[in-house]
Amino acid sequence: MAQLRYTINRRRMRVSTQVRELVSSVSLTHKEFIQPLFVEEGIRQSRALENMPGVFSDSSDSLMKQIETDLSFGISKFLLFPVPAGKQADLNDFSFASGVIQDIKTNFGNDVWVAADCCLCSYTTHGHCGVLDTQRDKIDNHLSVVILSRYALQLAQAGASYIAPSDMMDGRISAIRNKLDKHGLDDVGIMSYSAKFSSQLYGPFRDACHSSPAGSTIKDRKSYQLSPSNPEDAILSSIRDAEEGADILMVKPAGWYTDIILRIKEQVSQPLAAYHVSGEYAAIECLAEKGIVNREAAHLELWTALKRAGADIIISYAARESREWILQSRD
Repeated sequence: MAQLRYTINRRRMRVSTQVRELVSSVSLTHKEFIQPLFVEEGIRQSRALENMPGVFSDSSDSLMKQIETDLSFGISKFLLFPVPAGKQADLNDFSFASGVIQDIKTNFGNDVWVAADCCLCSYTTHGHCGVLDTQRDKIDNHLSVVILSRYALQLAQAGASYIAPSDMMDGRISAIRNKLDKHGLDDVGIMSYSAKFSSQLYGPFRDACHSSPAGSTIKDRKSYQLSPSNPEDAILSSIRDAEEGADILMVKPAGWYTDIILRIKEQVSQPLAAYHVSGEYAAIECLAEKGIVNREAAHLELWTALKRAGADIIISYAARESREWILQSRD
């Protein structure tokens, strides 16, 4: 009797929506998304951000309306970027940021989760994420950490759910954790930018936060942000931050660094956030504007890639549209 031979037909796993749903191992839910918010001191109404279609910098008043709208879209988790009206030489006034957080908590209470970005780049006269030494030719890591931990305490005391240090100074996670615990704020978590690369993809964000480096001999952030050519540094920095007390780790940018997401997930047990940054967002928006890609489908494909690499949390400027797009993609 002749032996029957079968052709392996993988296509049968793709022929209908129902079977595709049954066999898919990667899924998205809007509950895993964080929406970044910019709030700028001194403006009276929201202003559109150049090169970031659909994204705005809010006034203190319009921010509350934006959060209310986002809640109606199913988004209740936010990453807040306060932008002060002026630069400071002494870095001792963080009242605008703490005041905004107090207003959010007064208006929305426990209906929202707010991670407060903790960095000095919007405050310093030179635009760097830490303070400079007396020669103004390098970052003073120790003094920067002292100021950052003081800032973090004020954010936590104002009601921030999590502190999100984005400065990339050595030892800041341990310093912030100790500072919070010492003041009875052990319930406040830390979401560390543990793998933040020196990238070309931050331009629109820096315009929003008025935080481009200027006014010193250090023209870029390569001396403290990670090199794209040194993945081991990203892994070791993330392991260190986890050991120092970070509750959530982060890879930034995300779309160009899915290999880093995968490798970190293999090394640590903490949840991992992937930040799809302003330049990555703008790239998709520009392609969509020119009719080269479908906007919704492109964002969904990128988000799926981040989840496939191992991200537990996605930070996206289009987070507020995630619920509708995910539901539509299942129709």
